[in-house]
Amino acid sequence: MKILIVGSGGREHALAWKFAQRPKTELFCANGNAGIAEIATLVDIKPHETDKLADFAEAENIGLTFVGGEVPLALGIVDEFEKRGLKIIGASKKAAQLEASKAFSKDFMLRRNIPTAKYKVAKSTVEAKRFLGEFDETVVIKADGLAAGKGVVVCENRFEAMTAIDELESLVGTEAMSQIVLEERLIGREVSLLLFADGKKFALMPPVRDHKRIGEGDTGPNTGGMGCVSPVPFADQNFMQKVIDRIIEPTINGFKKEQLDYKGFVFLGLIKVDNEPYVIEYNCRMGDPETEVVLPRLKNDIVALCQSLYNGSLQEQIIETDNRSCATVVAVSGGYPGDYQKGFTINGLAVAINSSESMIYHSGTKVE
Repeated sequence: MKILIVGSGGREHALAWKFAQRPKTELFCANGNAGIAEIATLVDIKPHETDKLADFAEAENIGLTFVGGEVPLALGIVDEFEKRGLKIIGASKKAAQLEASKAFSKDFMLRRNIPTAKYKVAKSTVEAKRFLGEFDETVVIKADGLAAGKGVVVCENRFEAMTAIDELESLVGTEAMSQIVLEERLIGREVSLLLFADGKKFALMPPVRDHKRIGEGDTGPNTGGMGCVSPVPFADQNFMQKVIDRIIEPTINGFKKEQLDYKGFVFLGLIKVDNEPYVIEYNCRMGDPETEVVLPRLKNDIVALCQSLYNGSLQEQIIETDNRSCATVVAVSGGYPGDYQKGFTINGLAVAINSSESMIYHSGTKVE
């Protein structure tokens, strides 16, 4: 089978590694990185070039396309592929609003009675500052649109909140700040869940926990994720049953009732507050770096799981998990997630790759 992976990060490298375990698989990746190039043929098409990707999939007779990141989904890559009769794993453009618009996702949770933090949606910075009076001193400011994991500021006081409202646009761009979401700050322990969903049924992966702040001791600005661990001991059976009953099943039922076409991964960013689960965010794809610890623990054939989304057999899939623990650490250049220099040489990869207990995933690398 020919498989196309769309993306170029560590998540896509982990996906390529997992897909490559299936015999008689020919892998392509658009547009990939130096690590992915060792196990797949790189295609010089950017992830946002959805029409070109569909043209390539048609010309190469690609049997399955897997979308790694959020941007192609928000642009409607699934709609374009399915219009041409091509199989693709991901959410439709309408469903992808669950990630592409935080206001849309919060309103969805409100309609489906899914537990989440109290919130307000502002149409301007002036209105956002006015809404601050409806929250305690600690408040979370979020850019509504896609911001590569950098559009959230947890504020300890009113001054930090006012500053975040004024400065967030310079970090994430005008489009992402078309609306501003203000949320009450929930205090608890965060955990993430990934699940396969076909719009009617789901199959749940093992829980993971990522760490978003750049600095030692959980300090500094938020990033897309500096590291991740799995399993998560505090996500016990009692807590997980609450998540299924109060969050996952209402979400899947919401897909059906609101006609959200969804064949792919749902990422749930959760927080455990006094042993009760709340949703922080939805993502409509696998997380990064969460994928890098989930897939090594997944024993199932990922191609079979993907095919089950199309043939109606998802409910028959039983997720099998390696009982060993897995952790990932992200190495970045100084200054990240703000301005930072690129082009540094990375040494020592050959030694690390030879270890039976570790793997190296590439993100944004190239060979010179």
